[in-house]
Amino acid sequence: MKSKRAAWVGKVGLAVLLAVLVSGGGQPERVVAAPKESYEGLETFTNILSIIQKNYVDEVQTKQLIEGAINGMLASLDPHSAYLTPDLYKELQVDTRGSFGGLGIEITNRNGVLTVVSPIEDTPAYRGGVKSGDQIMKINGEFTKDMTLVDAVKKMRGPKDTKVTLTLKRENMPELFDVTMAREIIKIQSVKSKRLEPGYGYVRVTQFQERTDDDLERSLKSLDKEAGGLQGLVLDLRNDPGGLLTQAVRVADLFLDSGLIVYTDGRLENQKQKYFAHKPGTWSDFPMVVLVNGGSASASEIVAGALQDHKRALILGTQTFGKGSVQTILPLDDSSALRLTTARYYTPSGRSIQALGIVPDIVMEQTTVLAKGGDKGAGPLLRESNLPRHLQHPKGGSSEGSDATPIKEDVTPAAPGPGQGPSTPSDSLLNIKEGELGSDPQLDHALELLKSWQVFKTFVARRDG
Repeated sequence: MKSKRAAWVGKVGLAVLLAVLVSGGGQPERVVAAPKESYEGLETFTNILSIIQKNYVDEVQTKQLIEGAINGMLASLDPHSAYLTPDLYKELQVDTRGSFGGLGIEITNRNGVLTVVSPIEDTPAYRGGVKSGDQIMKINGEFTKDMTLVDAVKKMRGPKDTKVTLTLKRENMPELFDVTMAREIIKIQSVKSKRLEPGYGYVRVTQFQERTDDDLERSLKSLDKEAGGLQGLVLDLRNDPGGLLTQAVRVADLFLDSGLIVYTDGRLENQKQKYFAHKPGTWSDFPMVVLVNGGSASASEIVAGALQDHKRALILGTQTFGKGSVQTILPLDDSSALRLTTARYYTPSGRSIQALGIVPDIVMEQTTVLAKGGDKGAGPLLRESNLPRHLQHPKGGSSEGSDATPIKEDVTPAAPGPGQGPSTPSDSLLNIKEGELGSDPQLDHALELLKSWQVFKTFVARRDG
């Protein structure tokens, strides 16, 4: 069967927010006789299927058993390969357009426990206080132990205004607690922008959707017009779980005028692809700082890696998630599909970030700036390398990063204002508001770096003149 294929860089785990990148179809592959051990394995499978149907305490449908076997087979490969039922496949295609029904929460499976990667901004999960690292113990009172990601997605999605109660376990909290949220038709605004100071702009990309490049270009034009010419830009990719590979390429292309952006490498020839930047429409007249953290994954890492390798931007923050694999969507005849990991992607300099991530040029912890007492308040970090059966880094190492040794920043927090006592670590952490100057230490430092660059540039120009 010749089937239409779709490749995507993907989100973390089987996220409630899913995305798909449509690429060209491949040629039918030559049929090769299966080895003897495959036939023996299939014989064992059919024998077990027959035994279960005949002896199990309750009657079991053949379709249920086969779907369970398929899910188990794919789950044994890596955290990102999965079987998509017709409903999930349809939702996946809809989600690419940035509109879907549900809670707006990214989840993955960590050591058999459903775990939150990140809530999506301006969604019920975000407003309800769900946080990265929270473990989902129950959904509407049903225990999630051994629940598949697919089943969890089904239970958390539903009609608008219907309610879902999640029972959560959070690091450093002794008891479980419930969060009840009403489902919404969630329309994700993938690009948000604003002026930080005269001449300096801020753009946040929350995920990579079909129109992210167009939205980003409109934001840049608006900021440039307002500033009378941008002098510096902060591109915020923190907690951006990824999305479409094509959009990652187009976003990076907006800031690069030539050269390789990313390439993929797999076992088959059609899985070896290279993507290049083009000069028309490039924004290259101002310095950039890109903000990243452990929630920056997949497509976000492609953009950060490309801008870092080309020395177009300074990367600031903490080491990224480390998802460096490409999934291909393989539609099946019954309107279901397989999502199968088929390739790894590499930055322009040949770095694989799989199970490693992007190491920032300037490593700066958000929480240690505000709370030096050692209590980071965020619990254990969730990264690709923590996920069971994750793909190994091709070189088996974990020390690769940028060519330069990262700088470790340790910025002294501002003194308390009049009438204020010293803040405790927990109090300080509660005051972090990402994207707000004065409440976001990483953003504050990024702006300082941009302004320092402008001062240095002016000084050099005067000296040479």
